[in-house]
Amino acid sequence: MEFFKELLTIFFTTALLFGGGFCYCTFLLGSGEQRGKRAVQLSGGSLPKEKVQEGYDRYSSFFESGPNGKEMDSSDKVPALVDTFYDLVTDIYEWGWGQSFHFSPRIRGKSHGDATRIHEEMAVNLLNVEPGARVLDVGCGVGGPMRAIAAHSGANVVGITINEYQVERARAHNKKAGLDSMCEVVCGNFLKMPFDDNSFEGAYSIEATCHAPKLEEVYAEIYRVLKPGSFYVSYEWVTTELYNSDDPEHVEIVRGIERGDALPGLRSYKDIANIATKVGFEVIKESDLAKPPAEPWWTRLKMGRIAYWRNHVVVTVLSWLRIAPKGVVDVHDMLLVTADYLAKGGETGIFSPMHMILCRKPE
Repeated sequence: MEFFKELLTIFFTTALLFGGGFCYCTFLLGSGEQRGKRAVQLSGGSLPKEKVQEGYDRYSSFFESGPNGKEMDSSDKVPALVDTFYDLVTDIYEWGWGQSFHFSPRIRGKSHGDATRIHEEMAVNLLNVEPGARVLDVGCGVGGPMRAIAAHSGANVVGITINEYQVERARAHNKKAGLDSMCEVVCGNFLKMPFDDNSFEGAYSIEATCHAPKLEEVYAEIYRVLKPGSFYVSYEWVTTELYNSDDPEHVEIVRGIERGDALPGLRSYKDIANIATKVGFEVIKESDLAKPPAEPWWTRLKMGRIAYWRNHVVVTVLSWLRIAPKGVVDVHDMLLVTADYLAKGGETGIFSPMHMILCRKPE
């Protein structure tokens, strides 16, 4: 009899701990950086709940055909692909990563949030803009960088994103942060921006123009809307000098990054400055911020493996309970796999998400 009592005690204690842990992860736990999105709120962005699985299947199909394993030879397909991708991943990114959808060098003694903020502030410092200047955020996501940059510099930041759901999220975050008077968000394609010529005193893009099918097209648009004498800084995703296109492992890592991040194709670091010069920019500085003495950026991915798997269990249970839309598990699984490819890219040194280029539009 005593044995059964002990067994019941263990059973109920285990159930209580599991239930409490699940409720905490579902209703309370969110990224410490963003404090808002919770697992129970996961959605498919602008996609209706019943269309999330279809959206994921449609996204996957882009990479299941074509000569290189991706149906992205036609550039007119890319904007729709990127829009669908961010419908699928925005809530998961906010929940598990934060409001800034990018990497940053690890800084010893600093939190991930602090390292992210410092990385963002460096971008606007390079622009050398005065308080009140009008600055463009090219591919703003849900606006994490724009808020950090506006607060740090006093600039009025206008962000553009192709995804309507991200516009909605960014505006809500701006208002909550009390920065909506300094931060404006526009829905649009950065390949054809709805802004007048010579209308910004500075511009930046943080790991966003990698989604452009042709980098010269987005650089030309940025050049057009900048005032003469103004600066543009970009953190680009590139393959480095260590990448070997004849190495099957290198090729698989790069294709894994492309598949999991809606990229029409990673560019070589050698191409960035040439493209900027081609559209008219003066290249002031170019540097890979991922290289030593910078601390490895990919350690955040490695250190987060336990959290990823914990979140995957939560997402699976929520989907089974029909709280999360069907298809969210597939999306989260895709991001788990992509995180491994990104970490391998960083460890081998063949990939950098922060190849920095600082340009100036001539007077």
